[in-house]
Order: sequence, then structure tokens, then C-alpha cells
Amino acid sequence: MATKIRLQRHGRKGYAFYHIVIADSRAPRDGKFIERIGLYNPNTNPATIDLKFDRALYWVNVGAQPTDTVRNILSDEGVLLKKHLLGGVTKGAFSEAEAEKKFEAWKESKQAAEKAKVSKLGETKRATDKAALEAEKAVNKAKAEALADKKAKASAAKAKETTEAVAEEVADLPAVEEAPVVEETPVAEAPEAEEAPIEETPAEEVPAVEEEETPAAE
Repeated sequence: MATKIRLQRHGRKGYAFYHIVIADSRAPRDGKFIERIGLYNPNTNPATIDLKFDRALYWVNVGAQPTDTVRNILSDEGVLLKKHLLGGVTKGAFSEAEAEKKFEAWKESKQAAEKAKVSKLGETKRATDKAALEAEKAVNKAKAEALADKKAKASAAKAKETTEAVAEEVADLPAVEEAPVVEETPVAEAPEAEEAPIEETPAEEVPAVEEEETPAAE
């Protein structure tokens, strides 16, 4: 029975993730499978891969054929490299310890590269978020300025309309006739009254009071 290592689709529309399965090559893509050996989620950055390394290596060694996508996953996880190293051990090119040492060196290098990639992605995301925030601030500032300008124009237009309405009302009022100027008539000065001579009335002579003689006491 020809076996294949392939992806089995799961998830919803627009957010698909995949199980890595061992299946009969004649079975439908999402049909019956022999064993599930991992998970592949391309929706994250970097993509999430959870692989049972030993089982994947076993199936590769017994002749299971991976699809193109699964082959890239197995290569990225080091399964194909480990198979190659074990083949060198079998042929006597180097010892199993040397093969393990080479694999560990590759693994450390891969982890360092992944760490640097994640760090770079984080920096890129922070820079992108900062740029988006600055752009949003600029848009908000432009909107605020446009709104303030619109309010100022509306206020000026309203003041102009009010002024024109007042001018029209004043123009519709009847003209007020000016009152004739009344000339002041000079008032004739009254002749000064002559002062009447004051006649001095002779004071009546008051008769002198005769003092009565008081009889002397005997």
C-alpha cells in the first residue's frame, strides 16, 4: 500500500489550518487517514508547526512520500536532514555521535535564525504600528482643522446674513422728517422800576412819665 504524508484541511473559510497525516494515496484528501503526526497553521507569522519528529522520521524511513508542502515542512523541521545523516551512519561515512553533533549544530543555528526573524518581525510590526498611529493622528488633525474652518465659515456666513437682514429692515423703515428749527425770539428786557422815595415818618413823641412822689414814711 502506497502511503503519503499530506495535509488535511480544517478550519473555516478564510482561516484554514491543516493536520499533517499519514494516509493511503487512494484516500480522499480530507478522508480517512492512518495517523496524524502534526499540525500546520499558516495564519500566524511565522507559521506554526507542531510536528511529532520521531513519527515523521519513521514514516519517511519506511518510504512514505510527502507532498511538496509537507516536504518543505519536514525539511524546515530537520526531518530530511536527520534521515540523510542516518543514511551516512549506515554507509559508515561517520559515526552516530558525529551525526548527532552535526544535527544539534544545525538545530542551534536554526533556532538562532528563528529568534532573529521573530525579533525583526517584532521591530517591523512596532515600526508599522507607529507609522499607522502617526498617520491616524495626521488624519484626525486634518479633520479637526477642516471642522474648525467649516465652523468659522458657518459663523461668518451667519453673521453676514444677520447684518444684511438688519440692513434690509432699516431700509424698509419710513424716512423720519426732520422737525423745523424754531428760532428763538429775543425777550424784551423790562424797564427797571424806579425806586419810590421812602418818606421818613416822624416818630410820635412819647410823653414823659411823671414820677409820682412817694410819701415818706412817718
